[in-house]
Amino acid sequence: MASLTAELGAFVSELKLSDVPGEGQAVAKTGFTDCFGVMIAGSRDPVVALVDREMAGADGAALASIIPSLERRNVEDAALVNGVAAHVLDYDDVTLDGHPSAVLVPAILAQGEALGSSGAELLTAYAAGYEVWAELLIREPVPLHQKGWHPTAVRGTVAAAAACAKLRRLAPPETATALAIASSMAGGLVANFGSHTKCFQVGRAAQSGVIAARLAQAGLTASPDALEHKSGFLTAFSPGDKPDLSRSVESPKKEWHLVRQGLNIKRYPICYATHRAIDGALDLAQRFDLKPEDVDRIHISTGETQMTMLRNARPQTALEAKFSIQFAMASSLVARSVGLAQLTDEFVRSPPVQSLMPRVSTTTTKETMAGSAFAPWDKVEITTLNGKTMVTEPIRFAKGSTQSPLSRGELHEKFADCLGGEFSGNVKTGAFEKLMNLERLNSARDLFPW
Repeated sequence: MASLTAELGAFVSELKLSDVPGEGQAVAKTGFTDCFGVMIAGSRDPVVALVDREMAGADGAALASIIPSLERRNVEDAALVNGVAAHVLDYDDVTLDGHPSAVLVPAILAQGEALGSSGAELLTAYAAGYEVWAELLIREPVPLHQKGWHPTAVRGTVAAAAACAKLRRLAPPETATALAIASSMAGGLVANFGSHTKCFQVGRAAQSGVIAARLAQAGLTASPDALEHKSGFLTAFSPGDKPDLSRSVESPKKEWHLVRQGLNIKRYPICYATHRAIDGALDLAQRFDLKPEDVDRIHISTGETQMTMLRNARPQTALEAKFSIQFAMASSLVARSVGLAQLTDEFVRSPPVQSLMPRVSTTTTKETMAGSAFAPWDKVEITTLNGKTMVTEPIRFAKGSTQSPLSRGELHEKFADCLGGEFSGNVKTGAFEKLMNLERLNSARDLFPW
């Protein structure tokens, strides 16, 4: 049995930014930038204020900022609230069977601001957390979703601990202890998708990572084999009860997970399980000038695991609609868009949307694509009232994915839209450029230009 906990502790502790290839650093900067913008957009959701009011307050040393208001909170609570904001819109990036940046960035920003960490240190911490997340993933052949676990809240907790341990400059044994502590703090359920608790689970993962690193540095003990023990993290969360406990940590000099997997940036503020189908529906609607009143039925070929997430067939709120393939298709045809403007209770309940959703059906496959819980491809078929049928080709990769990335201009456009009208164009551009050149930043405290 490989000493995974100790090996990851040593890897994180000894990691330097110069070890991370330039392509991997670019991925990390993209993740930071996109998540920062999404976090500001998400901060306007009422649940963020609710969590801040009930869970954070101003107890303890106020060393970190709630973004974008810059109100001060202790580090753990800032990570929690900003983590909720990062994920509440479901607009944050996706890879590694989860949402890495929504956990890592809030934890890193809160811990880094309190410590005055440089931009290079923030990037190194992100790389450390990402690689730990990936190493946990590759040891489990069955998607955690199939057992009802929310992978972001499970693996993200340990990854956030790795990132914060790196910022605290913990030695290898202390870093391993932080990972072991975090492994007992992980958890989250797919059953809570479509509710406030989904984003709360992500915020708690960020908060728990901060706490685990802090306690490890203070001397709290944990089992040195908490990840790989037969009663440890990997086995406890394994849907198939057969995790690979034998493999050693992959040498990053061979191939970095950060480079191999990258990040899929979301174009739509809705569950990523819908994105390929949205691309297809929008394409058909625009190419054939389809009107919703002319549509008889819409059929989606997709994955069984995807439909486990997309549990709301008849959503009545924007939050429920984020996990509904029926809403995704209706919005694509009614508005020819699935954006922030469509994710409102009023639009979801509008008669055109409500009348179209019952006409959406699905078939699923258990087959998944390599490295993902999703089906190898999705396909959209739309039949009109006059009997004409239009079908997409099989769609393997959503726009914005690693295989079909957004341009820098498209990324900036999303960032500026997320910041909204309360910030000037100069502030938006300045913040975007700082984040996209994060390694040049002297201190995390310099990220806030307003």
